[in-house]
Amino acid sequence: MATPEPVRRLTSLALIVLFALALVSRATAADFYAGKTVNFIVGTDIGGGFSIYARMIGKHLGRYIPGNPTVVVKNMPGAGGSTASAYLYRIAPKDGTAILSVSPNAILGKLVDESQNQYDPTKFLYLAGAERGTRLCMTFTHSKIRTYEDALTQKAIIGATSAGSPTREYAAWHKHATAAKFEIVSGYKGPQDLFIAMERGEIDGVCGLDWSALKSQQPEWLKQKKLNLLVQDSVEPLPELAALGVPTPWKYINDDTDRKAVALMVSFQQAFGKAYLAPPGVPAAQIKMLRDAFAGVLRDPELLADAEKLRVEIAAKSGEEIQRLVETVYAASADVVDRLKKIVEP
Repeated sequence: MATPEPVRRLTSLALIVLFALALVSRATAADFYAGKTVNFIVGTDIGGGFSIYARMIGKHLGRYIPGNPTVVVKNMPGAGGSTASAYLYRIAPKDGTAILSVSPNAILGKLVDESQNQYDPTKFLYLAGAERGTRLCMTFTHSKIRTYEDALTQKAIIGATSAGSPTREYAAWHKHATAAKFEIVSGYKGPQDLFIAMERGEIDGVCGLDWSALKSQQPEWLKQKKLNLLVQDSVEPLPELAALGVPTPWKYINDDTDRKAVALMVSFQQAFGKAYLAPPGVPAAQIKMLRDAFAGVLRDPELLADAEKLRVEIAAKSGEEIQRLVETVYAASADVVDRLKKIVEP
């Protein structure tokens, strides 16, 4: 039976209206960001892996945001990322023009330190993840500590940045959960200062540095075998590191609760990796645009070519995945969380 002419006209009119609304919606999205600047804040020192990734992504991100805004990367180091996280939560504009790259430790901060009340990590709006990180403990070539077994029997001076940073917290949990004889010296500004201190012999080594970033920061050291890679902090061995004979920490942890506490931290850190977030309160339309933009840029051939040149890896995750990950870690059992609080020395 043929469709009556009035019905056909109404259907055509409805389609025209829907198409027009879609065009208006796209124009509105483009209009919002057109001519604006997106501040891409990095909660670490300029020389670290988080800066490497943020600058690499920021170079291309504006092309994937409707309206093609300018993306400016700014470093805001301090308190292991808590300074930048508090700024994003309390002060930054809530319109989608401020985004953050911060270490997993800053997101775990409230879980292990109840006095941290400047921001609620579960209320941030997560946009994407760019990497699955594996952290390491290492010493310099002239150190007497050449293996993890050496660290269990001989004192090692381990450099760190500030409280709450990966370098501090990873050194601390190794000290407490495996009885490694680490004497932790904090106060270094960032990775470059730690590298200089290692080379000068001020410290034996460092923990909590990311393998992907290390390959970008110190390719010659690795090529010349100037680093003793003591342990890879990974739930499952990273094949590339396993091929180099670098063990995981699990055989050195005897206490079951310690093992669960370390697993909670390491699994979260690996899955969170280099993640990106916006403050609470940003409208849903802008969050969708930013999530779509990150999804696009992390597949961009030019970005992937840059990543290859910089010797860094891209392992894209959606903002929804990261959001669920944060909610899950904050639902961990009390006994495991209590032990984690002790061994990371918050």
